[in-house]
Amino acid sequence: MILVVADTGPVHYLVLVEAIDVLPRLYDRIIIPRAVLAELSHRNAPASVRHWATNLPSWAEVRRPSRVESTSVLGPGETEAIALCQELQPATVLLDETEARQEALRLGLPVSGTVGVLERAAEQDLLNLPEVLDRLRRTNFRIAPELLQQALSRDAERQQRRRTRPPDRKP
Repeated sequence: MILVVADTGPVHYLVLVEAIDVLPRLYDRIIIPRAVLAELSHRNAPASVRHWATNLPSWAEVRRPSRVESTSVLGPGETEAIALCQELQPATVLLDETEARQEALRLGLPVSGTVGVLERAAEQDLLNLPEVLDRLRRTNFRIAPELLQQALSRDAERQQRRRTRPPDRKP
């Protein structure tokens, strides 16, 4: 079973680029920490994100960690996501913020983010990566341009391998 605990950023941007529905196709269980749900529902969140958060799909499971160690560096959503990921091992935590990713990695947790989810979905032919990354660029998502270019290059290489692969032969 593939379990993922999602922080606010990846869910927020997957909703904005209309790719949120890849999550249940990539993961068996998607956990949304209670603090993340509160952040997604906040009045300052984009309307589409608030709508998604107040009308959660059946595949989104909201949980609160049994124990949270507060930090002054991480926000409540990041803190709960990391705490839940630690409780629910083996699990991957979806985080975009650098400090949160570093903390999760320091704790030995598997980490992915918005672009990682989109790349994985493209690998499984669930979406067109260049189109979705173009939509992502039109949001306030922050990432080094070279990282997006690397993702696009990997996708182009995958597409090229698929086109040049000989057809499967049946015995």
